[in-house]
Amino acid sequence: MKEPIRVLHVLGNTQLGGAESRIMDLYRHLDRDRVQFDFLVHTRQKGHFDEEIEKLGGRIFRVPRFRIYNLLIYKRALSRFFVEHHEFCAVQGHITSCAAVYLPMAKKAGVPVTIAHARSAGVDKGIKGTLTRLMRRNLSAKTDYMFTCSRLAGISVFGERAVREGRTIFVPNAIDCNAFGFDPAKREEMRRKLGIADKYVIGHVGRFHYAKNHEYLLRVFAKLCKEREEREYALLLLGEGAGMEGARGLARELGIENSVHFLGNHSDIYHYYQAMDYFVYPSRFEGLPGTVVEAQASGLRCVMSDTICEEVCVTPLVHSMSIDQEPGTWADYIRSTQDYRRRSHVKQMQEAGFDVAAQAEKMMRFYENGKFTGSDG
Repeated sequence: MKEPIRVLHVLGNTQLGGAESRIMDLYRHLDRDRVQFDFLVHTRQKGHFDEEIEKLGGRIFRVPRFRIYNLLIYKRALSRFFVEHHEFCAVQGHITSCAAVYLPMAKKAGVPVTIAHARSAGVDKGIKGTLTRLMRRNLSAKTDYMFTCSRLAGISVFGERAVREGRTIFVPNAIDCNAFGFDPAKREEMRRKLGIADKYVIGHVGRFHYAKNHEYLLRVFAKLCKEREEREYALLLLGEGAGMEGARGLARELGIENSVHFLGNHSDIYHYYQAMDYFVYPSRFEGLPGTVVEAQASGLRCVMSDTICEEVCVTPLVHSMSIDQEPGTWADYIRSTQDYRRRSHVKQMQEAGFDVAAQAEKMMRFYENGKFTGSDG
């Protein structure tokens, strides 16, 4: 039997992050007799998805984390890797801060196709963000294909000219839409399990990081709690990260710690959406948040920052607001729109191109013959 072609995905790690979750959704839906995934990660630590990757037939390779000052060490590690491994039909880089280093090296080593995949429309604050912009400056000239999850992400990573000239390929952050369909019975079960059966539940899914703006979210929630009438509110926070302890401290400072549930990471995240009543997402920047796609499929009303791309606004459930406004303005809007009839929007999300099963077929054809159908630049 013919061996499957192999695609190498380059990531920071294999934890439960947005990019990693989207790649794993795609991986699960591939015909792995045709296409197999391998992973090159920038950490020695075992990741959440390692065991599943290996069960699916993938391999995990490790190189040192790139830190500018270790450029020579980093390039030597990559050089050794590509000398030992020349079986890949494509290398797809999701960590774009150093893609201008590893993608040309992959090409020089004989990899037929290189892809840089833009998944964020912003960078970290301070010197780290400045260095990221510098490292990305000529990336558009150092890769065969430029994938982007949104127009804003494409501009941020590849530059406005590349997007304007139609040289980027729009690849939506697709999900398993059917898994997120509204299920009233599961909703009641989850709310009992979490001890929030009688609460109006605000939800958020995202790592505790500067981009996600948890401090603003907590201030919005504090305003809701302060001005509540007949309702008691609860806030579910799904995710982990370096900013979690700071968020806990702010919750205590605002006097809402007993109403805020820090739930960590969960692989069955779709069950937690069932327990929510409203989804709030005040990010400073995003590529295209798969979480807002998931929330819509589940039938949740959403309010998000107006810095987030328009491509994610598929249904009338989504409303955008500025994070320059006072948190109380967001709280007032949520309160004025919190009563609605919830129903699934799975079909709408599938028709808009966010279904991973359909995307898996498109991606397999692309890996096999270099043609991506049904895409926009």
